[in-house]
This record gives sequence, structure tokens and C-alpha cells, in this order.
Amino acid sequence: MIDPLPELSTEQSDPRYSQIDRLPTEEIARLMNQADTAVPAAVAAAVPAISAAIDAIAARMADGGRLLYVGAGTSGRLAVLDASECPPTFGTDPSLVQGIIAGGPEALTRSVEGAEDDAEAGAAAMKDLEVGPLDSVLGVSASGRAPFVLGALAEAAGRGALTAALSCNTGAPLSAAAEHAIEVVVGPEVVTGSTRLKAGTAQKLVLNMISTIAMVRLGRTYGNEMIEMSAMNSKLAGRALRMVRDITGADQQTAVAALDAAGGQAKIAVLMIQHGLDAEAARALLESHGERLSDALSG
Repeated sequence: MIDPLPELSTEQSDPRYSQIDRLPTEEIARLMNQADTAVPAAVAAAVPAISAAIDAIAARMADGGRLLYVGAGTSGRLAVLDASECPPTFGTDPSLVQGIIAGGPEALTRSVEGAEDDAEAGAAAMKDLEVGPLDSVLGVSASGRAPFVLGALAEAAGRGALTAALSCNTGAPLSAAAEHAIEVVVGPEVVTGSTRLKAGTAQKLVLNMISTIAMVRLGRTYGNEMIEMSAMNSKLAGRALRMVRDITGADQQTAVAALDAAGGQAKIAVLMIQHGLDAEAARALLESHGERLSDALSG
């Protein structure tokens, strides 16, 4: 069944761009850059709704819940991308923040025809993940009406999970299906209907806020430092060393020794230096303060 989507702003054609196929490359680039300037303002207008969703999500995560993003097409790829960045950035278990895309892993690199229209598959994904009352499920869809995402939200809500929705149109069905509705209205795209452009940029900005601020609320940063990051390569190992030195004021030899003894965990190394502890005692101290380094340092 064909749905012309006549009322969606993301599907409208903007006459300012109707002749882009006849313009010089630099002029097209300038038009796209100018169009993109509307995105931060649209996100800013949604900050109250974004903040309310983050607080609700973080509260459930603090009690042991997961954050599950569900999307299709570009929205799904952005969701998977944001989720995949949480383990290296914040040291989380990969199961804590997950991205689910219509069509499965294959859809990350190529279009899986019809996948976003399958509401039952969205519901099945929630069943397979055994979504429960502690979990938060965020549906991401530029149009705000992808059946796969709607099916997932309905199933998640029925299982008692917190539901939130991120779309780029007003009055989206996805908004009506969620407890927390985030609508970032960016208007028509430079290439009509290509929501990987302004809509995709807006979604990425909002997902950045949700995952980052939730992790800040959970104590997975120290100030603005990625204190929980996994030092999996030389660049990150160097960053961990700088963090330990900056926080403690220790010399390089002391910081390196502490990090080695702490298995590369910057939090543990900081506590070892600041409190004169061995790794085991530092780890116990951190656990006794809910993994929050600031509390463990002052406690």
C-alpha cells in the first residue's frame, strides 16, 4: 500500500533547492551548509523534552536497566553507531546500551527492503531481548511512523519498559506511542525526502546528548574526563595516563606504575595514588561509593 506522506515536513520539496543539479559544486556545498545551520536551533527547541527523557532513562539505568535504541534505515544506523560507542567511551558492558535496526546487521551496510514496514518484527525484537520494567526503549524515526519502530515501542510498553521517541515531524504517531516524545523539526531536505541529511544530523546530536548525559548522571565521567574509557590502543592509553596525572598531580613514572597495577583502569589508579592504596583496596573503595570517583576521593 502506497503512503504518499503528504503532511510530513521531512517529505516536502523546498523550492530553494529545485535547481541544484544545474549549480556549480561550491554553490551546492554552500546551500547545504546553510541548510544545516537550522539543525542546532531545532535541537535547542527540543532540549526540555530531551532532558526529561534523559532523567527518566538514567533513573532506570541506575537501577540496573538497559537503554535500547530501535530504528530503521538511517535512523537505525545512527542508533547502532551511538550504542557501539558507549563501551569504548564509558567502559560499559555492550549489553547496557544497544542499537536494534530493522533488517538486522545486514541493514547496517545495505538496504533491507520492507524491513521498516514490519511491525511484528519490531515487537519480536523486544521479546527476544526480554525487555522488562527496568529497561528504556527509544524509538528513532525521522518520519515518526516507521511500523518496525512502532511495533517495538508497543511491545516494550506492554512489558512495562520506559518508552521514548525521537522523530523530525510534529504530531508523529511515534510521539503518541511513547511516554517521552522528542520532536526535532528541521523541515524539508536539500534533496527531497533524504532524511540522512538534516534529520540525520539532528538525530545524531540528540543521541549524543542522551547517551553522554545519561553516562554523566551514572558517574561514568569525572568532571568532563572519560574516566571509564577502555584503553584499548596507544592513543587511549596515552589519554588515560594524562588523566591520571592531571587528576592526581603525579609524575609519569608513578602514574604508569599505578595504571599497570590497576589493569589500565584510570579510576583505580587515581585512588591508589591519592589514598596510598593497592589496587584491591582501591577497587573496594570505589565500589563502596557506587563507582563514583568524586565520592570515593572525598570519602
